[in-house]
Amino acid sequence: MLAPAVRAELCNRLAAAGLPRVEAVSFVRGDRVPQMDGAEEVVAGLRGEAVFAGLVLNERGYDRLAATGLPEVHLTLAATETFNQRNANQSVEESIADCGRIVERAHADGRRVTVTISVAFGCPFEGAVDPGRVLEIAERLDASDEIVFADTIGVAVPGQIRRLVSQGTGVHLHNTRNTAIANAYAALAAGATVFDASVGGLGGCPFAPRATGNVATEDLVYLLHGEGVETGIDLEALIHVAQWLEELLGRALPGQVYRAGIFAA
Repeated sequence: MLAPAVRAELCNRLAAAGLPRVEAVSFVRGDRVPQMDGAEEVVAGLRGEAVFAGLVLNERGYDRLAATGLPEVHLTLAATETFNQRNANQSVEESIADCGRIVERAHADGRRVTVTISVAFGCPFEGAVDPGRVLEIAERLDASDEIVFADTIGVAVPGQIRRLVSQGTGVHLHNTRNTAIANAYAALAAGATVFDASVGGLGGCPFAPRATGNVATEDLVYLLHGEGVETGIDLEALIHVAQWLEELLGRALPGQVYRAGIFAA
């Protein structure tokens, strides 16, 4: 686990590399997710021009976020009952109602809201997920500013990505089965404008067995820049962040571009 001061430093380095938005903290119970404990300490150490956001699962989490002054709220709920019970300890219907109330509160407070629908392509407990159910949930949350579809356990393939992302704004991709970059390309072609990623490919989910990290931010940026998409991100600086993190953790990270380097065509 990384101490709050180190997590703040990581966020600040990402901001300095030009990341426009950084999800810096999760306002969750430290006894359930100890690696996310100390969110308020992290926020106190944030610097830079990025828009820093916090993840919340319920109104208690939003109360904590509001007290810090963070300008952006990220909400998440699952597309399946079992995963939502394990992740949020409530039914999907209860989470939809919670999200609606938080969106209303956040907008009244002048905050922007992104809602992520997790296990949108497959659930470790219930298997395949009906795209119609995912879109139904998305439609009920259309008061939010963005909807992001999450491949939480990394089972999606590009055809599935295209079918959902054409209805939404973004994707949250995990590289568990080495399809994240292909899925990102499909999402880009389908019109996605929001891509969740993690420097070095770190991450995972404590409630998703065998889930690995998100697509590496530097791998994704390499793809986007190669496709002529202007991100405003300094890829060399981002690679340095991944290298710093590798040294800090004392092990190689799942990402590839930070090790291979930039190819000058």
